[in-house]
Amino acid sequence: MSDEARSYLSSALDLMEDNALRSGDVDWDEVRRTAFTEAGGAQRPADTYQAIEAALGKLRDGHSGFYNPKRAKALSGDEQVRQPVEGRSLPGRMGYLSLPGVQGSEKVLQQYVREGRDAVAKADRPNACGWVIDLRRNRGGNMWPMLAVVGPILGDGDVGSFVDADGKKTVWSIEKGGPRLEGDSTGWGTHPPVGGGSAPVAVLTSRSTASSGEAVTVAFRGRPDTRSFGEDTTGLPTGNAQHRLSDGAILNLTEVMDADRTGRAYDSPIPPDQPVVDNPGRRGSTDPVLDTATEWLSEQPGCA
Repeated sequence: MSDEARSYLSSALDLMEDNALRSGDVDWDEVRRTAFTEAGGAQRPADTYQAIEAALGKLRDGHSGFYNPKRAKALSGDEQVRQPVEGRSLPGRMGYLSLPGVQGSEKVLQQYVREGRDAVAKADRPNACGWVIDLRRNRGGNMWPMLAVVGPILGDGDVGSFVDADGKKTVWSIEKGGPRLEGDSTGWGTHPPVGGGSAPVAVLTSRSTASSGEAVTVAFRGRPDTRSFGEDTTGLPTGNAQHRLSDGAILNLTEVMDADRTGRAYDSPIPPDQPVVDNPGRRGSTDPVLDTATEWLSEQPGCA
């Protein structure tokens, strides 16, 4: 193995051992022996990729990943395919917001927030008595633009936190409709609250609700006058951090669990308060999850 390849592989393994949420469950001496054996004749960083991916699998968190330089560059590009944010009024003065995942460049994220806030304003005409937040198609990405869109509905205050392997908490909050981390702005500005930030909310989840989609789910857990409907989420309510390696590749490590405002931490599928079997072909047909959610909302003060 060349010195370059040896140093590259060693650095990647060090990052995993020092930062991964489940690092304490791994026999790192064994992982290192196996990795250096698998990459035995490596001359370039690329020759160690397979060994790095195998080592990541030993973390068994289901969320960490490795992106080669080409894929890493694509992840931060402007050409991102995503579903649009949809906002509309429902019968009974209820607001509906379908919030998909988003990932990409700053330009992509800014566009998402503008689109999302416009969708909330559209759904809030006339003033909505309650809200449906549909996360069934949200497969994750960057959670902060998502919280910037729903922040005015969530209401101000602490809404969740990250919890690391040592139990240390880092709090997420909403202030004047904008998301903050440990009190510091995440860069999306403020936005006037909708319905005083206290209107009843029905959250819709499915088996496709993953990662940052689950973080938004968690942000609504424990909120007064809030209930979730649908199916268990995917089971990746954890936070990742990106570590860029010397050749431009990215080691995307799961380092924290999501916890709700009550302090409950999650690291597995999140069940809804009211299970409802979803109808995958719901477009243009019946939608039992939405129907059940709006029935509950119609019974809440202000919507009755």
